[in-house]
Amino acid sequence: MSTSLVNAKKPINRQKVEAPLVEVQDLKIHYPIKKGIISRTIGHVKAVDGLNFNIYPGETISLVGESGCGKSTTGRGIVKLEDPTAGKVIFDGRDLSTISGSELRKVRTEMQIIFQDPYSSLNPRKRVGDLLAEPLIAHNLAQGKAVQNKVDELLEIVGLTKAHKGRYPHEFSGGQRQRIGIARALILNPKLVVCDEPVSALDVSIQAQVLNLLKDLQQEFNLTYLFIAHGLGAVKYISDRIAVMYLGKIVELGKTGEIFKNPKHPYTQVLLNAYPIPNPHLRNRERMVIEGDVPSPANPPKGCSFHTRCPFAQSICKEQTPELKGTEHSVACHFPIS
Repeated sequence: MSTSLVNAKKPINRQKVEAPLVEVQDLKIHYPIKKGIISRTIGHVKAVDGLNFNIYPGETISLVGESGCGKSTTGRGIVKLEDPTAGKVIFDGRDLSTISGSELRKVRTEMQIIFQDPYSSLNPRKRVGDLLAEPLIAHNLAQGKAVQNKVDELLEIVGLTKAHKGRYPHEFSGGQRQRIGIARALILNPKLVVCDEPVSALDVSIQAQVLNLLKDLQQEFNLTYLFIAHGLGAVKYISDRIAVMYLGKIVELGKTGEIFKNPKHPYTQVLLNAYPIPNPHLRNRERMVIEGDVPSPANPPKGCSFHTRCPFAQSICKEQTPELKGTEHSVACHFPIS
């Protein structure tokens, strides 16, 4: 794999890394609910409601949870595709809420996103070569033949060839289109890549290929990933740490192995029960079953947001919101599973 396109560095020793690349501090993203002729605000959808976590250089941290829990909104907020209602996102020592203009434009080259649907994220009227060249030209990072050389090189890196750059997005398979999306995210030499469910729309066999590609690229170029997914299958393979989200909040955060071996929050255990077991002798394991639907983020329940579906809920859960406590393995639960 060529390393001239991206500024490759020596592998990072994560044990010695102390300064986070991304600091998310009490991040809130609320959407107003309008009603009436004068569009009066009658409430807010609390898509993200007070997140605190760090992302360290060279690691992959995954956000997992049911649809509507705020995972994708969090990712879009971190790369400043959504403006926060409150809180801060500090990227590489810079508070993104205080910068604008040319400084923000420069920061945008260091943060990229891979979208869930590779087809809708690509302009159907442009050839692949033009799609990849556009960011380089827009940010004045290359000109003339140098642009095409970088496009050719990056296509090769993601498993395509320079012959593909003359085709349109509809002429590719889903897996190939996602490789193009990955190439477009890497063309500007980013430090952080938000992977917003990059394999959920792909066949299982193609999912494995894309995950392997993402891991290879991370190792080769020391990329940092925020990986967003519904379930725990893909994240077990690619993640260093996992943050479990429910109704706009993180309910558990820890190293991947610890989350799988020792889940402390009932909701995490529910997600683990939904994870298929390849060993037929373990298929009759006891499973935790929850009833009811996820409450509306426009009217979240008082106290613990999970108490309406939790089999272990007690009176304190209905009154007091648990804080995310712990160092390497944190959990927001009044009665964590031991």
